[in-house]
Amino acid sequence: MAAYTDLKVWQTSMDMVETIYALTARFPREEIYGLTSQMRRASVSVPSNIAEGYGRDQPGYILQFLRIALGSTRELETQLLLAVRLKFASDQDSEMARMQCDQVGKMLRGLIRSIETKS
Repeated sequence: MAAYTDLKVWQTSMDMVETIYALTARFPREEIYGLTSQMRRASVSVPSNIAEGYGRDQPGYILQFLRIALGSTRELETQLLLAVRLKFASDQDSEMARMQCDQVGKMLRGLIRSIETKS
C-alpha cells in the first residue's frame, strides 16, 4: 500500500485546503469564529482523515476514514454555497474551491470502491 502522501487524492485535498484558506481570508472579520472556521476545519478534515485512515493500516479503518473524508467534502460544498448566498464570496470566487471539492469527492469514491473490491 502506498504512503498516504503519495496518493493523488491526498495531494489534491491539500491543494483544496490552501484554496479554502485563501478564500476565507477575505471573509468578514466577524465570521472568523463562524463560517470561516467551519470551512477551514471541514477542508482540513479531508486530508487529515485520509492520513489517519492509512495510519491505521487496516482496510476497514481506511474505508471508515475515507468515508468521513468524503462526508467532509459534502459539508464543505454546502458551506461554499452558503458563503455565496451570504455574499461573503462571489460565485466566481468560490468556483475553483467547489471544483476541487467535487474532484476530491470523485477521487475518494473511486478509492473507496477500489479498496472495497480488493477486500
